[in-house]
Amino acid sequence: MQHSEGGAKGGEAKAGEEAVYLRRRIDLLTATSLIIGTVVGSGIFIAPKGVLMNSGSVGLSLLVWALCGVLSTFGALCYAELGTSFKKSGGHYTYLLETLGPLPAFLRLWAEFILVRPAVASVVSLAFGRYVVEPFFAPCPAPPVLVKLVGILGVSFVVAVNCWSVSLASKTQITLTFIKMFALVLIIVPGIMALFRGQTDNFQNAFDSGSLTLNKLPLAFYSGLYAYGGWFYLNFVTEEVINPNRNIPLSIIFSMVTVTVCYVLVNVSYYTMMTAGELLVSEAVAVTFADRALHRIASVIPVLVAMSCLGALNGGFFVAPRMLFVGAREGHWPVVFSMIHIRRQTPLPAVLLLYPLVVLMLARGELFQLVNFASFSRWLFIALATLGMLIHRYRFPLHPRPFKVPVAIAVSFTVVCFFIVGLSLYSDPWNTGGSCIITLSGVPVYYLTVHRPRLPPRWRRAFNYCSKQLQILMEVAQQEIQTY
Repeated sequence: MQHSEGGAKGGEAKAGEEAVYLRRRIDLLTATSLIIGTVVGSGIFIAPKGVLMNSGSVGLSLLVWALCGVLSTFGALCYAELGTSFKKSGGHYTYLLETLGPLPAFLRLWAEFILVRPAVASVVSLAFGRYVVEPFFAPCPAPPVLVKLVGILGVSFVVAVNCWSVSLASKTQITLTFIKMFALVLIIVPGIMALFRGQTDNFQNAFDSGSLTLNKLPLAFYSGLYAYGGWFYLNFVTEEVINPNRNIPLSIIFSMVTVTVCYVLVNVSYYTMMTAGELLVSEAVAVTFADRALHRIASVIPVLVAMSCLGALNGGFFVAPRMLFVGAREGHWPVVFSMIHIRRQTPLPAVLLLYPLVVLMLARGELFQLVNFASFSRWLFIALATLGMLIHRYRFPLHPRPFKVPVAIAVSFTVVCFFIVGLSLYSDPWNTGGSCIITLSGVPVYYLTVHRPRLPPRWRRAFNYCSKQLQILMEVAQQEIQTY
């Protein structure tokens, strides 16, 4: 009898090992690497130009960097509460679904797939391509076509890694995070040493605001917040985090304090070695800095920055498909997105089906337009998610919240986000208005396909046939074990 019970338990364990589902494999180190690795990407190497251009002075731009860090930390603390209150993966989508209902949640999915993820991945890929190609053509500008081709190669590599193995993607992320932190230290140390030696000329009249126009200030914050973007990515993979009640808040707090300090020091280093005018005309700020401060090893910096961009790209493709995966599992997105490769145990369809849109936007896009284009929708939904958290607190005061952020922080963050989003419509109506229209175009799609499906039977049969063929082609199946 004992033998048969042991055999049964062994059989169950084996069945569990072979079952199709996403395992809990993200520990504290991987979680911290995921946040730092996706936050520190291309942003700190391309956004200084956008922040300075729209803030108008060195002093004000440094203040914007510090405030963006504080604001992002406030947001990260709100998401630490959301991540420990709701155990599902999916990030913004899950929190909007639980607090404000299905329509805002669907619009977040729609914006992520059509707009946010392709635009963000394109920005990082273009930065990767630029830092790989630029040194070979210096001092001349690199051919834009070649930059885009190298960017597409970078995206292709990251997609392949994330389709192949969750474990390989995690190890890649940890390795690239250590490389990018080394890159930041390599920029910070010589700049701060020069500052202590008395090289302060570029900080004279730091707050000379002759070129400041208030309507451009939200765009300075957009560039800065873009560089800090990624603090919410761990919440996309809650179901894969080991001991989420402990590891989500710890990794978020440690990551954001580290990144904020590093970012401010990196910008101080930039301004120590370059004037504001030189920074504005530079197409690759870190390369210009390296030529001034790191004469013998200047050629190393573009390689390290390219690796940093690759890490951010890998982190984005690791987490963003999980939102589409959860949305499909809830019936708000095509069912094929909720499927997992039967041997690799990766959400292969969600990763793979994002790829064509990223390549398309990369081929057509321009860097700073893409930043503003993606930021409006992203920050609108973050503001709605934290507003939803406050409403949920009021409606369900007894709901278990293992980590609870002070209400003043949550309210401040939400108000500032709505203010920046609203003012950006005035500052850059073309790009932010386009982003708003694309986001709202999801409303009729929701009512036609999700709320009360009104697709003709012939269309539905064709859609189901395509889904089945894709499932067979990609060797995927739906999750067999509930992970939340």
